[in-house]
Amino acid sequence: MGEVRVKAKLTNAVDEALVRRGMLKPEQVRTCEADALVDTGAVRMVLPSQVASRLGLGVRGQRVAEYADGRKEAVNVTEPLIVELEGRDTLEEALVLGDEVLIGQTVLEKLDLFVDCQRQRLVPNPAHPDQPVTKVK
Repeated sequence: MGEVRVKAKLTNAVDEALVRRGMLKPEQVRTCEADALVDTGAVRMVLPSQVASRLGLGVRGQRVAEYADGRKEAVNVTEPLIVELEGRDTLEEALVLGDEVLIGQTVLEKLDLFVDCQRQRLVPNPAHPDQPVTKVK
């Protein structure tokens, strides 16, 4: 399988909340666009420290990350950010590590997006082409 890359718009969710409360001007919301790697082997989203800093994301705590080679390490986890892919958005926190933005399974599930390996792209769930739908039982 070839790698799947997508353009991701990342927004500081705390900034956006402060705008809704009238405590920050819309032009002060910190955002960035990233060329992100879709990593179907990763559960969580990953941001390099420079991207987390650019977005002004604080650290909420730490989580243990397990690497492909079996190593485990405690890494920082960010305050919430808004992740927008393919016209859909969700709230997420991210592990701070590495040198590129990785989109993991939690973002794909929340946005109801599938990986089209042949065409190396993301596609909406055919059952819900217009908007993400979350199953609840």
